Amino acid sequence: MSDTRYDGLTQLGHAAPQPQSPEAALLERVPNPGAGKHYVVRFTCPEFTSLCPLTGQPDFAHIVIDIISRDWIVESKSLKLFMASFRNHGAFHEACTIQIADRLIALLDPIWLRIGGYWYPRGGIPIDVFWQTGAPPEGAWIPAQDVPGYRGRG
Repeated sequence: MSDTRYDGLTQLGHAAPQPQSPEAALLERVPNPGAGKHYVVRFTCPEFTSLCPLTGQPDFAHIVIDIISRDWIVESKSLKLFMASFRNHGAFHEACTIQIADRLIALLDPIWLRIGGYWYPRGGIPIDVFWQTGAPPEGAWIPAQDVPGYRGRG
């Protein structure tokens, strides 16, 4: 018997090329199997890349996304393709980090979302970007992101 909850998915189980831009990327969702429970799902992208919008040089980051979902969860293959779509995308660190959060919020309407963008140094200065939608629900266990700040040789 077929599970109709997944009928609308177009990427999972199918060949899906890397999107050419974040705007062209299709994020997909499925029903939350634990709706009503305040559990945290963490997505870690330790090899995130984008481009500097002025020089076109690559920028690298370790992105950590924590989500407490309401009715929907993100389908992980579509998230992987969305994250990879930034490889040809020119934007500053702050814009990339917030764009990821905004797309997930628009798709999922989560109870809570936190993103940490731990960017590697550009011009000798690391830029880390942090944002969350507000306070997490009372009683939710929110682990530390535990990505060390850049220390260089110091």
